[in-house]
Parts: sequence; structure tokens; C-alpha cells
Amino acid sequence: MIAEVIVDVAAYPIDRPFDYLVPKALESVIEPGTRVKVPFGPRKVLGYVTRLKVESELALGKIKPIDELIDLDPVISSELLELSRWLAVETLSYEIDALQVMLPAAMRAKYEKFIIVEEPERIEDADFKAFLAGRKRIQLKEVDSAELMKTLKRYASQGIVTVDTAVGQKTAVKKVRMIKMADEATLQSLIDSIHSNAKKQAELLRWMLEYAGTTISAKQLMEQSGIQAAVLKTVIERGAAFEELAEVYREPDAPQLKDTAIPEQLTDEQQIAVDNIAASADGQQAETFLLHGVTGSGKTEVYLRAIKRVLDKGKEAIVLVPEISLTPQMTSRFKERFGQLVAVMHSALSAGEKYDEWRKIKRGEVKVVVGARSAIFAPFENIGIIILDEEHESTYKQDDTPRYHARDVAIKRAEYYNCPVILGSATPSLESYARASKGVYTMLTLTKRPKNQALPTVTVVDMREELKTGNRSMFSLPLAEAIRIRLEKREQIVLFLNKRGFSSFVLCRDCGTVVECPNCDISLTYHRAHEQLKCHYCGHEERVPLVCPECKSEHIRFFGTGTQKAQEEIAKLFPTARVLRMDVDTTRQKGSHERLLRQFSEGQADILLGTQMIAKGLDFPNITLVGVLAADTTLHLADFRAAEKTFQLMTQVSGRAGRHELPGEVFIQTYSPEHYAIELAKAQHYEPFYNMEMAARRQYGYPPFYFVTLVQFTHEDLLKVADFAEKGARYLKQNLSAGTVVIGPTASAISRVNNRYRYQCLIKYKKEPKLTETLQQLIKYYRTDWIKSGLTMTVDVEPASIY
Repeated sequence: MIAEVIVDVAAYPIDRPFDYLVPKALESVIEPGTRVKVPFGPRKVLGYVTRLKVESELALGKIKPIDELIDLDPVISSELLELSRWLAVETLSYEIDALQVMLPAAMRAKYEKFIIVEEPERIEDADFKAFLAGRKRIQLKEVDSAELMKTLKRYASQGIVTVDTAVGQKTAVKKVRMIKMADEATLQSLIDSIHSNAKKQAELLRWMLEYAGTTISAKQLMEQSGIQAAVLKTVIERGAAFEELAEVYREPDAPQLKDTAIPEQLTDEQQIAVDNIAASADGQQAETFLLHGVTGSGKTEVYLRAIKRVLDKGKEAIVLVPEISLTPQMTSRFKERFGQLVAVMHSALSAGEKYDEWRKIKRGEVKVVVGARSAIFAPFENIGIIILDEEHESTYKQDDTPRYHARDVAIKRAEYYNCPVILGSATPSLESYARASKGVYTMLTLTKRPKNQALPTVTVVDMREELKTGNRSMFSLPLAEAIRIRLEKREQIVLFLNKRGFSSFVLCRDCGTVVECPNCDISLTYHRAHEQLKCHYCGHEERVPLVCPECKSEHIRFFGTGTQKAQEEIAKLFPTARVLRMDVDTTRQKGSHERLLRQFSEGQADILLGTQMIAKGLDFPNITLVGVLAADTTLHLADFRAAEKTFQLMTQVSGRAGRHELPGEVFIQTYSPEHYAIELAKAQHYEPFYNMEMAARRQYGYPPFYFVTLVQFTHEDLLKVADFAEKGARYLKQNLSAGTVVIGPTASAISRVNNRYRYQCLIKYKKEPKLTETLQQLIKYYRTDWIKSGLTMTVDVEPASIY
């Protein structure tokens, strides 16, 4: 029997299956989707069996045998194997990358080299003998001197020692020490026979007698009995109990957030939506629904009812959310309804927790997965529904290889399982709405909030007028007054500012120098907490200069604003207000999202100030005021989606207010109040915005009228990157159809990141039959030749942004 194996080496000549001989002992147990250890050149590597066959094109004598079978059961199902092949083609990535994205990082390979002593009697070197100290197997990294390494090489060439690679996985199963108490008779006879001086032992035996025959963890036993480990060891040796190691799961913290009551009855619109989805699920149809509902219209309740219907039929559900910050609230709701049937998967979990959640799913112990983008690969084998909440979010697109979009993967998996996909959003992406308008997706709409609450009243504040009146604060007078009123009423406030840090940049007022990152063409952001300037692209940090680095002037000042500065200003204006700040800097620690949201849900804070992680999905009854401190931060980006992103962000953040009994109010502060994205977000008018934005996209030839693919080149040498970009663009223009437009090459909007210059070209096309073939050929040139000179080239099909 021959196994086709994809080996764990991401390199162009190796991006194909290799044939390996299956040893007789493994023939009955090996299956496609299992991991194996195989010899590859001089080393051992991890591989994935993708297919089994009887014959090979190679002569049997040339085929190496599989070294070891790592899994008895396949870790990748036949459906996910098929999906990985599709993903590698669609995203133009290596097959090994497409396979590894299916598994938690804990299951990827960990390679360790070991010295194995084959003939100890032939070792004469005294220093090497002392190093071995009688051991037959030692980690290679323990060899810490050049002399020892020379001796090792000599002995290895003579066959006295060999160097072997151990292939393991990065995280093991967690086991705890369990104590099983003996029966009553045994324990009683031990108590009767114990020496009077052994008081602690007698005390522990009497405690054990109460729990005779039961099993408890050693940690719990010591905590509850108050006895030390040495005493426990002695009574176990006397036969009072038996020790064993038991496998346990690392449980992620389950957030307990105060939530809204379950509605007794759905609205007519919600009921129609649930009925349509249920009909599709019952009829086993791979149908994609766009659930377009205004903020607060009860989309989550539709999801919950649809999932309940699917679970009752014995099937499984995947629910994706775009941000980690949304996961606690979503998880809390789902666990409230479905209890222990829910698993959680997102990047804030430790590698061990992710591995354990994955194993629960694989073993069929849970039926619902709630998680961020990667949860789309959950190893379910009977999926009944897939849901993408806030489907318009760019975080559903993976920004490194394989560059997949979770929406495309969801639709592909749904085709295999013949089940519905729900794309939910108050502000759908133009691409999804256009597909729903054409009938490719089925449109479901929720135009009202469940109790017919009015949408919040929105006031757009022109900050140019505020400046004219002499108000240089980041808070306009109307917003400051509204905050004061809410604080008096003890209602809650959300303030949104899509910029972390204290201020945007540091500028010299005398010569105009802006302090920039030495590695990137971008200004450094000032962070007040540690008096540091930070680059949010490469991570560079430096102390704040006291004088201008160019002209030595002392007139160096901070400009712009960030969440840290906003927090300080709130403290000055409203000294009694309790403020929680939620941005990347305050949520670095594990569990910080849950902690901050729990504090806010329990009313321990009056104001939640944050970046876009607070803009969507959050649902707390006491929020009556939302303030957008600077609506322009996304509006003037060099990106064709800038207006769409601004409209979505403004609408989403406005939707946090007045979702329950109390009426909501929103203030949007901007220097561009006349822009249609801001004007139409004010009234949450999606259709007029869609029509205006579509007209602009049609005029300039952008999605959804055209597809786009971004090819980016980076190199440490500016002239080299420009030359390679020119070659790449020329090749594309020569080989693609006449109707396809290749724009560029041009320098990227941020032309240097981490000391690498960036050039790009954009391919725009309606139908391009030769696209995949041409890009694969370009990638072949890059991987076989260009890469040797230090160039990095990436191809992103339908990128989330182009700057």
C-alpha cells in the first residue's frame, strides 16, 4: 500500500504529494487525514496523508517507508481534505499551509533533535563521557561547546552515535493526578492499625472514609482535607488509595454578562426570517441568506431560533463573529441557551485551550461553535447551519497565507453539507447586497426593533463651527452637555474614537518636522502611559524627544488625538465619571475583554471609551448616549472602500444606543458633515447609501462591478523592488486578456514598513479565464528565481483593503 503525503515544508519544489510505503503493521489503521512522521532528505518531518493507493509511478525500491503513525483516527476529515485542496487553488497558497489552517496551532509540528548513543563502549573521549553521564538519549541543544560538537560529529561519522529528529506537537493533552479512595473496610482497618503518633495520617484516613470508593483530584483532596502532599503519599503507599492520571480539558473562562431576557414572541419579520431559514435547513438546501436588519432589530434571536431548529434535528452549527470583543457577549448568550453544547474558538485563548476546544468539537461533545474567523474550519461532520454575524467586517479576510475569506469558505462548506448560510448585518458589504439584489443570495429584512423602539436620534456636529467659537477641546459643547445629563441620570455612555494612543503624531512647530518611524514611512504615535512613541506597523518604540531632532527647537508638540488623550480629557471635564477604556493597549492581557465588558454590564462604569472593537454587536440596556469623537479617521484613507467603511462604522456605533426601553441619542463629530456617508449614516438609510456608492464604484470601475487582485512586492532595496514590480506588471499585461486592466506598479500608500520598500499593482477584471494560470506562472518565477534576491511577493485575490 502506498500513501500520498503532503510534507511540512513550505517550499515551491515540494508543494506536491510524495509517495511513501505503508508498513504492513500500519496498513489496517492508516487513513487519509492522519498525521505521520516521514523521512525527508536527511531529516524526519511531519506529513499529512491525503490519499491511499495500491501502485506508485516510482519503483518500489525507491520509495521510503513511513516512520511512524501519529494519529489512530484522522484529524482532518475527507471533507476538510477536499476543502484544503480547493483553498490552495483559490488563494494560490501552498497545500501544506491550506492543511495546517484546518488544525489548531497546538497540533502543528515541534521538531527536536536528539543524540542517541548506539555503542557506548566505543566512546573514549573523557569530556564527552562526562557530558553523557551515562545517558543514552540527550537533546542536541545541550551540546554547548565547539569541542563537544567536533567530538559529536566524529562519533556520528563512525556510527557510534546518531542524531535523530523527534516530531511532536506543540501542546500535549492536559492530565491531572486523580486519587481513588479504597473501600470502607480497607480504610477502617488502616485507621484501627495506625500508630498513635501518626496523627495527620489518621486525620486524612478518617476524612477519606467519608468518601470511600470515590475519585477526586489530588489538588482538591489536599485543599479540602487540609493535609500536605507527604502525608497523602504515605497513606497511598499503605494502600488507602490508588493514583492515576486523568485527561482534563483546559476550560476557557465563560463570561457571565448581564443580558437581556429571552423574548417570548418573535416579531412578524423575525418569524418570517426563521421560517425561511428553517425551510432551507429542513429541505437540505445549500442556500445563502442575507439577513439585513437595522441595529437592534433582533438578528441574534433569529440566529438562536434557527440553531435550535438545527440542533433538534441532530445537526451542528458554526457561528462566526468578527472581533474577539464580541465573542464574550455572544458566547454568554449561546451558553445561556445551549449550555455545555457550546465551544469557543478565538485568538485570545491559549494554545492549550484552543486544542481542548478543538478536541471537544472533534469528539462530538459539543454542537455549536462560536468564534472568530478560524472557527470556520471547526471539525464538525454534520453541519446544519453556518452564520456570519456582521458579515461586512474586513476581519473575516485572512491577511497572511492562505488569504481566504471566511464567507467563501462558509459557502463552500455549506455546499458540501447542503445547509443554509446566514450573512447578518445592519450594513452589508456592497458585494453581498448586490448579490442579494440579483437573487444570488436570498434577502431577509428586519426593518423594526422588536418592541418598535425608535432608532436613536442622531446629531451631526460640525467641528469647524466649534473651532470658530473658540472650542479647541475634542468634545463639542452639545456632546459635553449630553454626557453631563446622562451622568446625572446614571445612564451609560459609549464614546468611540478609532485611534489608540495619546496623540496621532509629534510635530516641531518651528521647522514642521514630524517624528517618523526609522523603519517605516509613517509617523510615530505618542503613548502617554510610558512616555513612548510607538509604530503600530513594525512595533518600534522610542522615548519622546525633548527637542526637535532636526532643528533642536524646544517647540515640539503633540497633535491629533487618541483614546488615552480622550480618557484624560474626560477626567478633566467630568471628574466623577467612571471610565473604562477598551483598545488594543488595554486588552493585551488574557481575559481583559471579558473583564471590561462584565464591569460595564454590571454598571461599574459610566463611560465605555474605545476603538472599533466597541462599535458593533454590544447590547447593554442602559446605554442611552453614543458619541463619535472623530468620524473622519476612516473617511480619507487611500482606499476605494473608505466611504463604505465610514458609513458602516457610524451606523454600527450609533446602533449601540437606545436598544431597550430607554431612548437613545447619538452625536457624530466631524469636519466633513456634508459627506454622503455621514449624512446617510445619521438616519441609518442603507439603500440610498448603497445606490450612491454603487454609482461611484461603477464610474471608477471598482467592486462589485469589477473583481480586483492585489500583487505586492517588498524588498530592502528601493531600486530592486521597483524593477521586480515593473517585470511583474509587464508579465501580467502581456498574458491577461485585453479587457483586464493592470494598474501600476506604484508605491504602496505606506511605501516602507519594517525597512522594506513596498510596490504594488492592481488587477481589475470582470471575467478573466487566464487569471489563475497567469498568477500561478508569475508565482513560479518568483519562487524559483526572484526570491533568491530577497524579494517577497504576495498575491491577494479580492483584498479587504488596497493601501
